[in-house]
Amino acid sequence: MITPVLIQIFERDLSNVAEELTLYKDDASIWELKDGFPVTGGNLCLHIAGNLQHFIGTVLGDTGYVRNKNAEFSAKNISRQKLLDLISETKTVVRDTLEQLTKKELERPYPQQVLDEPVTTEFFLLHLITHLNYHFGQINFHRKLVNKTEMAV
Repeated sequence: MITPVLIQIFERDLSNVAEELTLYKDDASIWELKDGFPVTGGNLCLHIAGNLQHFIGTVLGDTGYVRNKNAEFSAKNISRQKLLDLISETKTVVRDTLEQLTKKELERPYPQQVLDEPVTTEFFLLHLITHLNYHFGQINFHRKLVNKTEMAV
């Protein structure tokens, strides 16, 4: 079954987000806006956590998490430690929820229509991994901008 692989990838990729947060020079730089880049690393971190806590935790795991997508992009100046704690909590929710899913549940349509057409839960979980990594790349780029680190192409 694919569930252990999904758990491994989500945990790896969320750990990458946490590691990236530790590489910012200070807490303030996580929230620094740069010309031509409309979002901060902190807001991207909140968005990743909110997205996974909602689509995996609430929809699949019935955790009761209530998402505030607007706050994911408007909140400011949350400490690095609180962001790291949020990523850790998200890892736990993702792991605990995915461990409970059966093969039949993975093969069923995802309970909400979020993409252009209905997809299986398994498909949507893979979509969530790509979404996480898209935003991880943005965090990496943002950190290099604010830390003034040389960018590799």
